[in-house]
Amino acid sequence: MRLLLVEDETELAASLKAKLVDAGYVVDLAHDGIEGEYLGREFEYDTIILDLGLPERSGLEVLQNWREAKITTPVLILTARDSWQDKVTGLQTGADDYLAKPFHSEELLARIQALIRRRYQPAGGSLQGGEWVLNEETQSVSNGEQSFQLTGTEYRLLRYFMLNPGKVLSKARLTEHVYEMDTDRDSNVIEVYVRRLRDRLGKDIIQTRRGQGYIFAP
Repeated sequence: MRLLLVEDETELAASLKAKLVDAGYVVDLAHDGIEGEYLGREFEYDTIILDLGLPERSGLEVLQNWREAKITTPVLILTARDSWQDKVTGLQTGADDYLAKPFHSEELLARIQALIRRRYQPAGGSLQGGEWVLNEETQSVSNGEQSFQLTGTEYRLLRYFMLNPGKVLSKARLTEHVYEMDTDRDSNVIEVYVRRLRDRLGKDIIQTRRGQGYIFAP
């Protein structure tokens, strides 16, 4: 899953990014409203974490501009403004959730998971594919008889497959959701990790569409 974090407090931003990466997310970071709005427009994210008190352009203005541009990415507002009026204003502008500072990182992670589940699995339920169930806390996968601990890349890749079953996913799209923006992203490496997942979960669980990409079909 790829997240955008727009937060001007550098120490808080660095701390949050580290926690999100540890939780298996790919995170892009912006420190002001103009840069944040640009990234939110130009790139596909699964969730955006947006501070309201941003330099250059306020978070509410950024959010309003995204919604006017028909960008429907879930947005979680993160701010020191915790009055009910501020919450109502943020939600009416188009936010999907609201978390006031200070907060526990565990709550932030839980809210992000809820937004992603709501977006990809409206009916709720466990994150799974066929007999395999993905444990997002331990980053492992199990079918009741076998259990495998996943590497960070394997976990991010399998989670994205499970959230998009039956869809043709190109290597470029998978790469965007597995690797950070400033890393050397070789899409051919995706083939290696797809092969690893097939070895563990079954060779037919991920099908290849030549010239198009892969389909997760448990």
